Amino acid sequence: MPNLYVVATPIGNLEDISLRALRILREVKLIAAEDTRKTRRLLSAYDIKTPLTSYHEHNKQAKLEYVLNFLQDGDVALVSEAGMPGMSDPGYELVKAASRRGIPVIPIPGPSAVVTALVVSGLPTDRFLYLGFLPRRASARRTLLESVADEPGTIVILEAPHRLQATLSDLLSVLGDREIAVCRELTKLHEEIFRGTTSQAMAHFTQPRGEFTLVIKGRGKRKPEMTQAIEQRLHDMYLSGTTAKEAIAEVARDTGLPKRELYRAWLKLARSGGRIHITV
Repeated sequence: MPNLYVVATPIGNLEDISLRALRILREVKLIAAEDTRKTRRLLSAYDIKTPLTSYHEHNKQAKLEYVLNFLQDGDVALVSEAGMPGMSDPGYELVKAASRRGIPVIPIPGPSAVVTALVVSGLPTDRFLYLGFLPRRASARRTLLESVADEPGTIVILEAPHRLQATLSDLLSVLGDREIAVCRELTKLHEEIFRGTTSQAMAHFTQPRGEFTLVIKGRGKRKPEMTQAIEQRLHDMYLSGTTAKEAIAEVARDTGLPKRELYRAWLKLARSGGRIHITV
């Protein structure tokens, strides 16, 4: 059965294409490309003669059946303008439709602006949230940012040069003056990686040009705090006859509070005969 290959292509430097990707692009019967002009430049650089068809945001519904029908007779490679298809680029609908028809979908991994920017940002990489391109309307953009204000992990977004200042301004007003890495033209001739705060980035990129990937520091983990609900739980456990060791171990596990702090609260309960004073 023919395969649909989801092929990552360079985000800038053409040398970043993998040997496997080149072989697949030569062997398939058709390449469905988001931008046929850019894909032709890549194919020309490596002397690949495979036929191309356009598959982009504005024709993806009309072209869907054409590509699916072609897959009945031969392999197809899906490529985006740059990077991995389906990541803020057309591809999701085709992958979903092919999968439903039982057509094997095979990823050919490679360059990604998101991962590239993240690993050079100098910000934590163990957890991150990718938002893609933010909404164009300012109100919708701020609403989205407000929804992730408490996200503990690093946040990654893409942005066009003509919207960069507006986005930085909204980041500053909604999230505060956080640490940020602004990655411009990654792997290209004029690559630039700016590290600083959001306000510093606004002052630096007064006339932005190129493609931007923004990596913003998350809120981080909040230090757990003693609350009235936790005090009430300790109170109930004290009255039920739970031992101090059992109660403190259980509450520490569930809340993340230090056992020393919980032990102090327990001693306070013991000295007061199990009475707690709740401030309203």
